[in-house]
Amino acid sequence: MSGFVTKPEPVQVPGLVHLHTGKVRDLYRAESGDLVMVASDRTSAYDWVLPNEIPDKGRILTQLSLWWFERIADIVPNHVISTEVPAGAPADWKGRTLVCRSLEMAPVECVARGYLAGSGLEEYRASRTVCGIALPEGLVDGSELPAPIYTPALKAEVGEHDENVSYEETARRVGAELANRLRRTTLDVYARARDIARDRGIVLADTKFEFGLLDGELVIGDEVLTSDSSRFWPADEWEPGHPQPSFDKQIIRDWLTSPASGWDRRSEQPPPELPAEVVEKVRAKYVEAYERLTGLSWV
Repeated sequence: MSGFVTKPEPVQVPGLVHLHTGKVRDLYRAESGDLVMVASDRTSAYDWVLPNEIPDKGRILTQLSLWWFERIADIVPNHVISTEVPAGAPADWKGRTLVCRSLEMAPVECVARGYLAGSGLEEYRASRTVCGIALPEGLVDGSELPAPIYTPALKAEVGEHDENVSYEETARRVGAELANRLRRTTLDVYARARDIARDRGIVLADTKFEFGLLDGELVIGDEVLTSDSSRFWPADEWEPGHPQPSFDKQIIRDWLTSPASGWDRRSEQPPPELPAEVVEKVRAKYVEAYERLTGLSWV
């Protein structure tokens, strides 16, 4: 069992039709047909959307995505039309709202991995492969891979795991031509972002993208290269052989699996509220990643 501990009621705004409440984002359709994405401060772990919010998280994700969209625009266009808050929307939507073109979304999470971590590490330990891609012996937790790899996953509903699949399976589902474009673009964007992050003292271990089609053109959507969709590690602390310190919600996962939480992730019980100090530590990590990557101060 998993999902929302308490699912929020969607905000009703004149002229907007609520379409979906996700782990982080609420999606609406405007009368023009454009989509309106609002990034909340919700956070999730172990397939649960937690009862706590992380202050400013939605704005940080949105502003960091916009910063990255500019830096990869020559590789792939994005779906953003404007950041204007629709008339009649809550004032709190400022800074966390994107008005976007409606895309025909590919049913694939496009994942690029440059380092061994997460589910990739688990598979490697069992079979020396990641998503069926053979890797050399001797790699450990946090090792840099010989070259970045593309490891797609099928999208899951809220409360379910994305399913890692082979490249060949995605080609069967979306066609060989689109599958190849998704792989090539994913690895190109990852390489650009990895180099930019490296120059700022951050290791981009892996990341995931969502793409769609608009009049046959491949367009990147949703969020990009944020602490929610990527593993960012401080380069000066990178040391293969054990879990790396990171700029994401690993602090939450660590607390939930500690005796202090009193929660058993294997049970059907929802996770408890996070202590205030955990919430503040997570917020600080999101802010630090934003500031280190962009060179801007978060205010």
